[in-house]
Amino acid sequence: MQFQVPQFLEIEDKIFGPFTFREFAYLAGGGGMCFVLYKILGLFWGFIPILIMAGLALMLTFYKPNNKPFINMLEAAFRYAFQDKLYIWKRRKASKEKSAKEIEASRLEAEALTRVVKLSGSKLRDLAWSLDVLDLKKHGE
Repeated sequence: MQFQVPQFLEIEDKIFGPFTFREFAYLAGGGGMCFVLYKILGLFWGFIPILIMAGLALMLTFYKPNNKPFINMLEAAFRYAFQDKLYIWKRRKASKEKSAKEIEASRLEAEALTRVVKLSGSKLRDLAWSLDVLDLKKHGE
């Protein structure tokens, strides 16, 4: 016996013309809020809040970043803004706790870097200098 398997479950039904129920609710709610702002503040004082409310309603209805509803982005923004944040860092050792070998190694590295910076000329001369330095380190140990 074969059964019909429903497909396209994620697609909402268009109830009000080209709009789903959710999209229609966003538009109707935004339009209603714009009307309330117009009646309370008037056109002169309410122009900016009406534009903001209308823009929010239009974005909720039509703007889909990454093919997801804009309400998901707003929810994530509010959660991030009002959620407790945990900052973790790794504590470094104090300079007093360094061993003598570590201090000497860091001093030698700093000296080598200053020498490399002072070098100029051809690449062959720089290469020869670096080989001489490496050879001296091997003989010195």
